[in-house]
Amino acid sequence: MRDRPDGKRSANGKSYDPERLFLPPDDDLAPNRPGETLRARLDASGTGRLGLVCARLLGRRPVEDVWRRALEAEQRVGADLEELTGGGWEVVHSIVLPGDAVIPHLLIGPGGVFGIAALPGRRARVHVGETLVRLSRERQPWPYVRQVRHDTTRASMVLSRGCGFLVRVRPVLVLVGAESVEVAPALEDVRVLRDTEVAELGAAAGELHPQRADRVHTVARNRRVWLWA
Repeated sequence: MRDRPDGKRSANGKSYDPERLFLPPDDDLAPNRPGETLRARLDASGTGRLGLVCARLLGRRPVEDVWRRALEAEQRVGADLEELTGGGWEVVHSIVLPGDAVIPHLLIGPGGVFGIAALPGRRARVHVGETLVRLSRERQPWPYVRQVRHDTTRASMVLSRGCGFLVRVRPVLVLVGAESVEVAPALEDVRVLRDTEVAELGAAAGELHPQRADRVHTVARNRRVWLWA
């Protein structure tokens, strides 16, 4: 089946999506930096430096420390994703979904659409199961696999509705700074990468026509379309 033309062409023959021209600045997610949501949480935190130091001395783990490590991971992965934009790819960072869920990175290009979560590995041995991620330094596993799978399913529905054609968003987990990574053989629908392997996503091709990729990017960067995710 041939792709229908989803964009228009300017006088010089270059394709563009007219909706992008009328997107209000406050609704445009394209300027978002990697970790934008985490930056906002840290800026709004009422815990002062003394409070953080006291909590650490008492053996507690302030949530601000968790946010800061997560921010560093998102910045690392985000910077690598930005390197792909010269090869026909686009990336939107920090997409907030209803219920406070966040898609840290959405990569759009010739190889399709990827919903990417960046997780701090903290120099730990990491085991990625079918729903949970276990770090050797943590007492309990975390439902990161289930979460990224759920969030990308929501993203697929939003983008398909906004674009008028089926958009498959494939989930990706990136472990940043892990000592080792072991992935359960049964995990087939979620791609697991180390931070040194992010550039491999740029090699994917043959999934989206450039006009359709441009259309997906226009819809994805519109904050309002995510209000009904």
